[in-house]
Amino acid sequence: MATITSPTQDPAIGHPPKHQADQRLALATMLSLFFLFGMVTVLNDILIPHLKGLFDLSQWQASLVQFCFFGAYFVMSVPAGILLTAVGYKRGLSIALAIVAIGLLLFIPASIIVSYPLFLTGLFVVGSGFTVLQVAANPYVSSLGPPETATKRLNMAGFLNSLAATIGPIIGAKLILIDTALPIAERAAAVQLPYLALACFVVVLAIVINAIKLPDLSSLLQPADAGQTSDNSASKTSAWAYPHLLTAMGAIFVYVGVEVAVGSMLIGYMKQIVGVQEVDAAIYVSYYWGGLLVGRAIGIIITNMMSNSRMLVLVSCLGSMLSVAAILTPGMIAVYALVGLGVCHSVMWPCIFPMGIKHLGKHTAQGSGLLVSMIVGGAIYPVLQGGLIDSFGYTASIWILVLGYAYLVWYALAGFRLGLANNEAQ
Repeated sequence: MATITSPTQDPAIGHPPKHQADQRLALATMLSLFFLFGMVTVLNDILIPHLKGLFDLSQWQASLVQFCFFGAYFVMSVPAGILLTAVGYKRGLSIALAIVAIGLLLFIPASIIVSYPLFLTGLFVVGSGFTVLQVAANPYVSSLGPPETATKRLNMAGFLNSLAATIGPIIGAKLILIDTALPIAERAAAVQLPYLALACFVVVLAIVINAIKLPDLSSLLQPADAGQTSDNSASKTSAWAYPHLLTAMGAIFVYVGVEVAVGSMLIGYMKQIVGVQEVDAAIYVSYYWGGLLVGRAIGIIITNMMSNSRMLVLVSCLGSMLSVAAILTPGMIAVYALVGLGVCHSVMWPCIFPMGIKHLGKHTAQGSGLLVSMIVGGAIYPVLQGGLIDSFGYTASIWILVLGYAYLVWYALAGFRLGLANNEAQ
């Protein structure tokens, strides 16, 4: 009896051909990077109250944790592209992981000599490595497989990122937020175990990436302007000439800013306003980031029913209402309102980004890079809010979130249309 072989299998052994196995291993490795992104990023929310108490910082000074980490995205976005072009994506990934490992290991001497500037230096180094990893990992995940399932792979990456962000605060709080009555040296040393473990994980990832066969990304990616047309793209000298891209940059800046600011303030808000201990408050940070996990699942269904602009109007209006509710009803009701913002934030990036790069033609790659650089909003917003907290209190500082959502509503209603003809804006 003849054996019928699937076209996706090796006829000799009945298993997927080696190149498909290589792609699956490469995809699994890339997806693990997104879990790493979520875990390290969300630990910043635990570091803020920990370092604030350790060094007796104001809220503004403590918010420099996010400033140094997310500021690296702005500073290093252009060098990241240059590095990957010069050394290739695979070697660039290895270099980036080495940079991340160095940054994580800097937490060890920082905790021994109890130095806040050295902690901030470590965060900037980690953020710099993450910038390169983000630039490389996103197109890899999109390209490692059939084009028709690219969205599925990106959603899987987002799911793992949100999963790590959900469980990270619980783990971090148990390990880092120890009794404040303990000696300073012992409290400072609490960061050593989690960050050493993360550094070891990063080293293992680097070894795996060096060992496996990664496909040539340049052969997988489509041209940046493939499938896009614009009557006036040829006349534009750069992506900066597109008004709708500039407004999208502002939207990404605000979205990332409010998302990071909420996670950064929750523990401090609950300690000062509600009277909840930091370790107990950390679970609400987990709920907040878990909201992004739930929202992304819901968003997959809802986004098929409405346009990106309408979806952004909906979640931005909801975000504004929840923020106002948090201002008018301080206490646990405000906490629930702030936690609910996670659901609103979950679909903002996939709404804003496609509208921003629409009809850029040959300038799509440059436009994408500009949008990614606006992740710096996660560095600026917490610092601004920290200053407001120090001057006017936690409740009044929430108005900066309301202003951010107001801009997002304007962008979704009108800003994304600027410079585009009516038929292009649809």
